[in-house]
Amino acid sequence: MNAEGSAPKVSTRSKAGTALNARLDHRNPLVFDTHELGRRPGALQRLTREIDAPADFGIQGVIGVPEGAPVKLDLRLESVMEGVLVTGTARALAKGECVRCLEPVEQQLEADFQEMFSYPDADDRGRTAEPADDAEDDEDTLFIEDGLFDLEPVLRDAVVLALPMQPVCQDDCPGLCSQCGARLADDPDHHHDAVDIRWAALQGLAGSLEDGEKDELAGGALPSAPVDEKQEK
Repeated sequence: MNAEGSAPKVSTRSKAGTALNARLDHRNPLVFDTHELGRRPGALQRLTREIDAPADFGIQGVIGVPEGAPVKLDLRLESVMEGVLVTGTARALAKGECVRCLEPVEQQLEADFQEMFSYPDADDRGRTAEPADDAEDDEDTLFIEDGLFDLEPVLRDAVVLALPMQPVCQDDCPGLCSQCGARLADDPDHHHDAVDIRWAALQGLAGSLEDGEKDELAGGALPSAPVDEKQEK
């Protein structure tokens, strides 16, 4: 907590991409080499790569790309004075379940992203910023280490933003019956007869009267025949 009692701001981005002392593994399919660009501003490189989706690649418990599923990457690496500007698109098949009827959902995912990966020794003295902003800016900066950069934190953020927070199997999915849980799309005429509680007591009374009449008939009691007044006379 700071002097004003508020919690310090914490970046939600993975620290793996910002830690300068973390050694990147060039064998990792999401680690890319920039040596070919040679730190020449204006140099351009285009890459296409297919990777296996890492774990928890999406919105946990809602929808995401299954671990190990293929993810196709189309990348554009452009060398600038401060580092390498990476622009790309990720394509994959996301899977989850409908939030209304809980049926499985599949959706073609296309996530666009753009991120600057800075050289650790880049001179940014020409940038105008408030001193208080320096710590926050450094915290969110992604760096190139020994000519390598890790795309995973950028890609993970882009995928989460591209996925629906409430996936549905179809836009007009009616969901489930609130009383019995039946899937309403399978039975459009599904319904339950609603009883007005104000009439429930009268319905119960009517039912008891009907039961009493049935008991009388079962006991042999028959209504008496009308008497012909003319015959008596």
